[in-house]
Amino acid sequence: MVCIRCQMVVRAELEKLGIQYSYVKIGEANILGDVHPEELVQLSVALKKSGLELMDDKKSILVEKIKNVIVELVHYTDDQIKVNLSDYLSEKLGYDYTYMANLFSEVKGITIEKFYLSHKIERVKELIVYDELNLTEISYKMHYSSVAHLSNQFKKITGLTPSHFKKLRNKRRDSLDNV
Repeated sequence: MVCIRCQMVVRAELEKLGIQYSYVKIGEANILGDVHPEELVQLSVALKKSGLELMDDKKSILVEKIKNVIVELVHYTDDQIKVNLSDYLSEKLGYDYTYMANLFSEVKGITIEKFYLSHKIERVKELIVYDELNLTEISYKMHYSSVAHLSNQFKKITGLTPSHFKKLRNKRRDSLDNV
């Protein structure tokens, strides 16, 4: 659940089933009280129809939390983290980074760093398409050390320079769920 619409779907399904909750946020819902197993099955089926899934194993939940922290960091905040990504994730989630990195790679098939960079580049694409900021401003907003650094990473991941990408406005961006 990495977007606002996903949260709305989860809230609606919980309300349809009469399941009380205290909050629904990116990747997580806090259910109040006990939920009958039959209601969990109904919720699971309803969520699958919307492309979402109910998770109950701790490893999958941790991987989702890692993804959600990164998505929130890249797409929903302009703050620059004061420490490196590994320390930030460890601090935020309360797990050893090596454990999280190994688990993430095992489950997702890519490293946390590649996932993070993919999301940064998707955000850069979004900012380029919006055409409100120039590349220098985007570089600053996304906390790159220079436009050259942004351009090199952009080309490495997309195969295009940012300026060439801008010319190809019709190029579809990936949804956050597919990054």
